[in-house]
Amino acid sequence: MTICNTIAIGFLAGGQARRMGGGDKALIKIGDETILQRQMRKTDRFAVRLINANGDASRFADTGLPVVQDVSSGFLGPLVGLLSCLDYLALHHPEITMLQTMATDAPFVPHDLTDRLNQAIMEPDQLAQPASNGRRHPVFGLWPVTIRQNLHDAVIHEGVRKIDDFTSGYQMAVVECEHPDYDMFMNLNRAEDVALAEQINARITSR
Repeated sequence: MTICNTIAIGFLAGGQARRMGGGDKALIKIGDETILQRQMRKTDRFAVRLINANGDASRFADTGLPVVQDVSSGFLGPLVGLLSCLDYLALHHPEITMLQTMATDAPFVPHDLTDRLNQAIMEPDQLAQPASNGRRHPVFGLWPVTIRQNLHDAVIHEGVRKIDDFTSGYQMAVVECEHPDYDMFMNLNRAEDVALAEQINARITSR
């Protein structure tokens, strides 16, 4: 396995899971693994990985990964999580040139997602996002670290909260990621979503 030392993986686990009664969706088990464990297994060739989460970091201690809290309080969304990851990388890993963010409520993300997105980037400062079933998935973006100052200004000084509002000023490569049997970017918001994910996982593992 070739280890990648220039792209980092940021697991965004800062959501509050309000529609599921609270808790960490990253720690929901599908089959024998939590969603976070599944995503970690699929990204194990990346030398630098980190978790963005607020609250008690000890709940992620078994991952062995650094846990980075939001730079602004109040659970302000994935853009703040992205900025928090970029700030951490600037301080601790200046060798990193790109960051792949992962929403930790999606159990079926393709193992080669980062490679697909990276291959689609053709220009400096271009961004990349996956799409499936006619929808883009901006939280799974691949971000050059050179956007950090612009993102800081947008989030901290301009109050930008939506990813699409921030990315509207950039070239965007959109990569279609389809599977014939299920949506690889289905995310779990309700108990019935967890049940459906269990059914899909059972079909996959029985093949």
